Amino acid sequence: MGVAGRVVSAAASWALMGLGQAFAAQVANADFGAQQPSADARYVAQWALESDDHRGRPFVIVDKKDARVYVFESRGRLLGASPALLGQTLGDSSAPGVGEHTQAGVVPVAERTTPSGRFVSEPGTNLEGEHVVWIDYGSAFALHRLRPGASRQEREARLASAMPGDHRVSLGCVVVPVTFYTDVVQPLLGRTRAVIYVLPEESSVRETFNSL
Repeated sequence: MGVAGRVVSAAASWALMGLGQAFAAQVANADFGAQQPSADARYVAQWALESDDHRGRPFVIVDKKDARVYVFESRGRLLGASPALLGQTLGDSSAPGVGEHTQAGVVPVAERTTPSGRFVSEPGTNLEGEHVVWIDYGSAFALHRLRPGASRQEREARLASAMPGDHRVSLGCVVVPVTFYTDVVQPLLGRTRAVIYVLPEESSVRETFNSL
């Protein structure tokens, strides 16, 4: 290779390095504001930004161990956080047929899990016409507001509890307070698809998401 070739190669290398540095500078840190998330929640939020796994969409972290939900705009700024009710039964997968059982209103206790993983949500309605965010439509897995009914007062008390174990009461869906849903979830996730990361409780967060 002649001198000119070496000069071009060196220039190209510096240019690529500059592009890499510029790209790195553009990747923001996940901004949790005044919240104090778990190390796992912080790791997945930052991983989503650095890998661009969310593809420029809004994204949500559901931390099952802490029973909390974090909603982010596409650049990683937190729009809101809330306690949540989760599946009564521990587990990271959906049972076969749970979607049909949920629609029928008869879900065995063993099937009342909140599955973990990466999901692309879509806004929609349930059989009663209530607005929900479908996390996985096929298994009737949704993010929705606390519903009226005989158990509402008890569930409000569970949402207010500082003990994550008290939040394990749903059939598997992620249930949040009404005001959080109407003020944070619906205005954003009710208009567009988003990526929802449900953190595992029986396996490693890094193994679950780095494998993607």
